[in-house]
Amino acid sequence: MTTTEHAHDRNDQSDPTLYRTPADAVSAPPEKLAYVVGFDPTAQRADALFTVGADPESPEYGRVISHAELPGLGNELHHFGWNACSSALAHAGHQYATRRYLIVPGLRSSRLHVLDTTPDPAHPRLVKVIEPEELAAKAGYSRPHTIHCGPDGVFMSCLGGADGADGPGGVALLDHETFDVLRAWESDRGPQRLAYDVWWHLRQNIAVTSEWGTPSMVEDGLVPELLLGRKYGHSLHFWELDSGRHLQRVDLGDENQMVLELRPAHDPEATWGFTGTVVSVEDLSASVWLWNREGEDFVVRKVVTIPAEPAPAQDLPPALQPFGAVPPLITDIDLSVDDQWLYVSAWGTGDLLQYDVSDPFHPRQTASVRLGGVVGGQPHPARPDTPLTGGAQMVELSRDGQRVYLTNSLYAAWDAQIYPAGIDPWMVKLDADTVNGGLGVDSRFFPNTPDFLGLRVHQTRLQGGDASSDSYCYRR
Repeated sequence: MTTTEHAHDRNDQSDPTLYRTPADAVSAPPEKLAYVVGFDPTAQRADALFTVGADPESPEYGRVISHAELPGLGNELHHFGWNACSSALAHAGHQYATRRYLIVPGLRSSRLHVLDTTPDPAHPRLVKVIEPEELAAKAGYSRPHTIHCGPDGVFMSCLGGADGADGPGGVALLDHETFDVLRAWESDRGPQRLAYDVWWHLRQNIAVTSEWGTPSMVEDGLVPELLLGRKYGHSLHFWELDSGRHLQRVDLGDENQMVLELRPAHDPEATWGFTGTVVSVEDLSASVWLWNREGEDFVVRKVVTIPAEPAPAQDLPPALQPFGAVPPLITDIDLSVDDQWLYVSAWGTGDLLQYDVSDPFHPRQTASVRLGGVVGGQPHPARPDTPLTGGAQMVELSRDGQRVYLTNSLYAAWDAQIYPAGIDPWMVKLDADTVNGGLGVDSRFFPNTPDFLGLRVHQTRLQGGDASSDSYCYRR
């Protein structure tokens, strides 16, 4: 694909799915399609991007409409994102950006795939592949993880150094239109070495990054010696967004292992956000933390603790039998666009928890739903006699906050440790009460193993944007 194919028609108006304010995003028409990545944990078959019907009035609702196979084997598609989002409205030269292309990294292969959702959004087509050698040569990174459209380019967090080296991980910048790798974003990384997610407070020129581990720490599964030795990530890092200069490191305590997803407030004037930690090595609990700015510095405090659940050893996988309990394992969180509701997935127990965070310093649990889980395999209402494998994992939320989408796989090597009997892919949708709180499983929406051709599914993106796609430029 050439640069010309990417160039936007400067006579066109801005994409209507680039929203000036969070309120505009909430009030826009709902999504009619969901995009989901699927991967083969054995690396014997091609990974794919699936398109799922999300319009309840359509006969294709809850069904896989199409899939686009991607070249090569062993990509392990994981997270992905749009080439453009609402933040483009604040950047000179990008006022005619279009939310058109999906950038889909292979977390294990370090290969990047660009798919075009135009002219037929239900049938995205592969238009460009960027090989790992370009990412290594131009940015010094590998193992691309999270994609966000932002200032200066598309930001892509990476777990590894060049060619899979053990670090430091960091953020690569891609060109907004050609998707060529430009450079590493960091100009002064300070003490930062481990990487996972990247997000920002756009108006305040502040970026935030979190920590998981280097390729050797994660690619063959959770390493018990590293976990008990408290060697996985346990800090947040705050940066100057435009320069890539490190400003502050905040340690959450080395007992709190693996600081993953970042969910900053959508209010462009706010300087707070949530993150989650996967497990405490002291008691197997998991926790949610709030960061906020006090003066020039950021302060981070624990606001939610979810305890482990005791269970008979014979009901547990070998990795958990010595503990006699199921750790909740917070592996994803999502914050509604109106900043009122926080969703927390506990992959070990299978719980999706809903919190009222209208006071972000004091979250209040309002609902929970269990799907799958290490013990019990709580079934879906559509198949009440069939236990679900895996557990509530990747969570995505519609812009109006009324629909929650879940998938059940974390990462192939880690799946094998926590769910050694295997994970059959599924995707569910829940309806959320955005007034009083509450969750209900939609029995009509349940694509699963045959729909996804047996590939395990991970992240979901929604047509027109979703709760974790965009940062907004204006309050009103």
